[in-house]
Amino acid sequence: MEVNVLNLSGKETGAKVQLPESVFGVAPSDHAIYLDVKQYLANQRQGTHKSKQRNEIAGSTRKLHKQKGTGGARAGSIKSPLFNGGGRVFGPQPRDYSFKLNKKLKQLARKSALSYKAQENNVVVLDEIIFDSIKTKNYVALVNALNIADEKTLLVLPAYNNNVYLSSRNLKKAKVIVASELNTYDVLNATKLLLTTDSVKTLEEAFAK
Repeated sequence: MEVNVLNLSGKETGAKVQLPESVFGVAPSDHAIYLDVKQYLANQRQGTHKSKQRNEIAGSTRKLHKQKGTGGARAGSIKSPLFNGGGRVFGPQPRDYSFKLNKKLKQLARKSALSYKAQENNVVVLDEIIFDSIKTKNYVALVNALNIADEKTLLVLPAYNNNVYLSSRNLKKAKVIVASELNTYDVLNATKLLLTTDSVKTLEEAFAK
């Protein structure tokens, strides 16, 4: 698939870049995407939730009243889950939500997500992105020039660029990552995928391994 290369003003440079079929032209696997996104979201969970069971509640252990003759239930402990302030039955406990996925499956999921973006013509390729300073208006000017200011964008850089990253950080609908950090969730969560000619090469080399 051939894509026109744009400059920072949103105009065509006359150059074209070939999106590699091995990355942007595979038959998408929805199940692989599902598993990879599930793993990504699971890894975001801290798993530190905790409620106290009845053996962890601070309170007296004496029997509340005699066993028989009160006309009420046979209450043996103030820490019973039936009472206000008692322990919680089957409450959440700290746990690790992460799980393992094979490398090939994760690669298929990312290729599938990139292929969907290419099929929908939501891939924009820029020649290069250079900001002289850290200013949000620099990134705003870029998305305005590309007519995608109201859409969620994911900019994939070949290497970390402090000026570009910090210029986008205040914008809710913009995210900047390096090619080595590309993940299925971010690709699908964005409406437009912004690449540079160098990041296309970096992605092709990364998926060839």
